Amino acid sequence: MKNTQKLTQQDFKTVSTNEELIALIKQKKIPFQKVEKTLIYESELKKLQIELVKLQQWISKTNKRVAVIFEGRDAAGKGGNIRRFMEHLNPRSMRLVALNKPTEVEKGQWYFQRYIKELPNPGEIVFFDRSWYNRAVVEPVMGFCTEQEYKEFLVQVPEFEHMLYEDGVVVIKFWLSISKEEQVKRFDARNENPLKRWKFSPVDKKGQELWERYTHYKEEMFSKTHTTYCPWLIIKTNDKKEARLEAMRHVLSQFNYEGKKDAETILNPDPNVVMRYYRSIHQLD
Repeated sequence: MKNTQKLTQQDFKTVSTNEELIALIKQKKIPFQKVEKTLIYESELKKLQIELVKLQQWISKTNKRVAVIFEGRDAAGKGGNIRRFMEHLNPRSMRLVALNKPTEVEKGQWYFQRYIKELPNPGEIVFFDRSWYNRAVVEPVMGFCTEQEYKEFLVQVPEFEHMLYEDGVVVIKFWLSISKEEQVKRFDARNENPLKRWKFSPVDKKGQELWERYTHYKEEMFSKTHTTYCPWLIIKTNDKKEARLEAMRHVLSQFNYEGKKDAETILNPDPNVVMRYYRSIHQLD
């Protein structure tokens, strides 16, 4: 017999937290898998964002310099991840860096020069929505750099990052891994939403056509720039919400900040979602 129980107005008056609401729905045996997943996500997100606020205060107090890089194919969720990271942080000691294509003057400079001035100051955390790694994948795929420029970059980037490491700058490099099928779904969703249509560009369209070429350069990037002092962390992002939570957990797990022991949620990432490059034999992309 089909269950017809419903939540009443009185039921809502008796609960004050998402956990109590979930327990009541289960008690009444009302199917709600999607609702439960959303409630759990929102609850975990809030707890992790509280920890990020504590982490930021510690970084500011101890004058640490932290750069978190988000790389990945188009529509992998870089912007969405960064927004959730930044949502409740103090803008005075946090920045987003999302550079446009280089100017004519910048094209004549050392490639890393325009990124150096964006690096974190003491007490600051900086989020990079794409970074110097444009030259590792997007530029060679799309023909925006020469073969010589590409080869020079691969030689120089480990040395560049080692200098940052020796100077005390913490660099966390995320590659958001998305399947070809999921990318198509997200592209279609962008085109159907007038508020997101601006995100879709000719370069995005080429991303599907040149999928295998992207894969080749991505693998070359990992093999040449994954180091012990600055490793690549690959995050499976077909499930956007799961990816956001696990990315936060990884960042939090890297620091012994004040108040960490009082966290109300797990701060170690799921190794099936977040993994170092060498562990990631079977990637989504």
